[in-house]
Amino acid sequence: MSEQHLHTTHPAIAKRLKRAEGHLRSITAMIEDGRNCLDIAQQLHAVEKAISQAKKTLIQDHIDHCLEQAAGAQPKQRQSSIREFKDITKYL
Repeated sequence: MSEQHLHTTHPAIAKRLKRAEGHLRSITAMIEDGRNCLDIAQQLHAVEKAISQAKKTLIQDHIDHCLEQAAGAQPKQRQSSIREFKDITKYL
């Protein structure tokens, strides 16, 4: 088992995922109730975006804290590469 690894963004990510979980349950009910496909698709899109944003936040947080910490005191050229990597991942 890995060690506990918490960052300041983790509570917000967990909250977002719990909301998405509840939303997904309501979408399942919409399907079971025979609701309009357009309405269901819109709601699925919203859940998908929430999960995607949670993933993006988690990855950015990891890069901002863990990668930088693991790299430690590196020469300026490597520090520049790490900064560029962090910047480009914002476009994922």
